Amino acid sequence: MKKSIVIILLFISLLIITGCTEKESSSENHQIKVGIMLSDAGLGDQSFSDLGFAGLEKARDELNISFDYREIQETETYAKGLEELVQNDNDLIIGLGFSIQKDLETIAKKYPKKVFLLVDAQSDLPNVNNVTFKEEEASFLLGAIAGMKTTSNVVGFLGGEDVPLIQKFEKGFAAGVKSENPGAVVLSKYAGDFGNDKLGESIAKEMISANADFIYPAAGFTGVGAINESQRTGTYSFGVDSDQFYLAENSIVSSMLKQVDVAIFNTIQELVETGEIAEKNQALGIKDNGVSIAPIRVIELSPAEQNRLAKLQEEIASGSITILQ
Repeated sequence: MKKSIVIILLFISLLIITGCTEKESSSENHQIKVGIMLSDAGLGDQSFSDLGFAGLEKARDELNISFDYREIQETETYAKGLEELVQNDNDLIIGLGFSIQKDLETIAKKYPKKVFLLVDAQSDLPNVNNVTFKEEEASFLLGAIAGMKTTSNVVGFLGGEDVPLIQKFEKGFAAGVKSENPGAVVLSKYAGDFGNDKLGESIAKEMISANADFIYPAAGFTGVGAINESQRTGTYSFGVDSDQFYLAENSIVSSMLKQVDVAIFNTIQELVETGEIAEKNQALGIKDNGVSIAPIRVIELSPAEQNRLAKLQEEIASGSITILQ
């Protein structure tokens, strides 16, 4: 009798141990799945969407995640793409760009247990984490370069859509120009489109005809058109989001680097390592290495100008310079 009881107890213990081992093994072997809804210009924009995609590729290669993506050209609406990513059982669903916010919030409310990441806008929903950038800080540095080096005292800013996010680029750039050259004129125009390179060319022509010798486009593929026109006419330009020097190696002086790829990779890494995203709202600036500028090419800064630019960067990082009131 006692022998039978012992055998039963051993059998029960074995079942418990086996069950726990299987559970632990299943947990350890779970591969994080990430889905991303790309911004409106989609892959090949040589800017924002390509950066987001690069962050996912790095996470796949280094963190052993799998990922899926949707473009609005395929899904027609952001909501449909986001819904598909939810139905494909992704652990994290990323909405790339401020224009996605409304649809992402609709889907996030529908699936409150799903975890979402919104890049370039901020949602108050409890299951939506946010990453924004202080674009005005690096734009200020580009403006300072333009203010130092313009010979016509006229420079231009081209925005995609006239919305608060793009206005941050404009305000930062204009403030930087004025900090070094109070008498300079800053021409500003919004294209109302992030995907029309021909429109970008046309607007750049207008600015160059008005004597602008530096143009800073924050307009996605529309901005690429402006950069191409700047190179064609022998004037200077700046890239945006990524180092776009290779697009126009005789024109692009520097680029405003927005570390979207790094922010996405770091967020996924945190999710992989801890199982959660600790900080709901990340606002990344120069101090956080969230924004910066690419190496200065095409033109040369004097030692005094280089020192001045370095000082401006230090003052922005320390908070001594406040760009947006």
